[in-house]
Amino acid sequence: MVSSVTKSDTAELPAGIKEPVQETLLTPRFYTTDFDAVAQMDLSAQREELDAVLAELRTDYNRYHFVRDEEFKQCWDRVDGETRRAFIDFLERSCTSEFSGFLLFKELSRKLKDRNPLLSEAFQLLARDEARHAGFLNKAMADFGLSLDLVELTKKRTYTFFPPEWVIYTVYLSEKIGYWRYILVHRHLKQHPEHRFYPLFNYFENWCQDENRHGDFFKVLLRSQPKLWNTWQSRLWSRFFLLTVFATHTLTVLERADFYESIGIDPHEYNQQVIQHTNETAKSAFPSILDTNHPEFFPRLEQCSIANQKLTDISSRQNHPAIKFWQKIPWIAVIVWQLLRIYLLPSVDAEASRNSIN
Repeated sequence: MVSSVTKSDTAELPAGIKEPVQETLLTPRFYTTDFDAVAQMDLSAQREELDAVLAELRTDYNRYHFVRDEEFKQCWDRVDGETRRAFIDFLERSCTSEFSGFLLFKELSRKLKDRNPLLSEAFQLLARDEARHAGFLNKAMADFGLSLDLVELTKKRTYTFFPPEWVIYTVYLSEKIGYWRYILVHRHLKQHPEHRFYPLFNYFENWCQDENRHGDFFKVLLRSQPKLWNTWQSRLWSRFFLLTVFATHTLTVLERADFYESIGIDPHEYNQQVIQHTNETAKSAFPSILDTNHPEFFPRLEQCSIANQKLTDISSRQNHPAIKFWQKIPWIAVIVWQLLRIYLLPSVDAEASRNSIN
């Protein structure tokens, strides 16, 4: 996928260019998809809901929100040590994730412009928000003497192809889990302002509403396509994507435990709350969700995190690549086995639950 990035999308920053982190399974990835298939999607079943979501996106509630105030204009050297390292890591991964969304949405908008103007406009509005988020995060990195060369990043990263159905499932979940990540941090820091060591946190409440609106848009896409929620295959896929997103979140949060502890949050408790809320939210879109209350659910995810740490330790050793490969095999097997056991746990029939309410 080729996408142009202009100065209006991401402002140049007077800071040292940070070398992007090495790509791993947990690193935010860049995606492309089948643009022809997206252009041909029939959205008539959800047209009323689509119009409502588009009206909200057009309103652009956060047009004037992401403006740096006077509080940013100070030296941030007092944020040092592990807190500084962990926070920069958080900023970089978050910025890369937002920029990845911007690239995909902008390219979708460009490809659909003459074939599906309504969807093209929607993706352009989504790209607007993602560019705004990425730029704001990159400016925050500049306060710590670093920034990402986002234009160069588009040339160095490889693009992963996802069919439109996978894009809809995963982006819906990433936006909704993003909402819960930001809102729970906001609520915590509202109760404990002594842990708010940097003004970026003041923006999380409005920020998460962008995530929520984006998720609502992808929910409309999902519910407009019966094959994504009204078949036995869709029940298997929905649980699969829930599990992959929750597993990735668990590994990432526990890998970044230092960051969450620096703002007074227990990473294990935070991870569980985010997953439980996101799983419950997905009940309104997916035909089947995971049973996060099952006694085996979180302990098995924690075992995956422990195995992931072992893999990280092995990667950091000065051993021959072949030796590292064989040392990693048992821990990879642990992760695969634990995820399989979670996937095979009894699921929750979200469609039946929704119908009983109606």
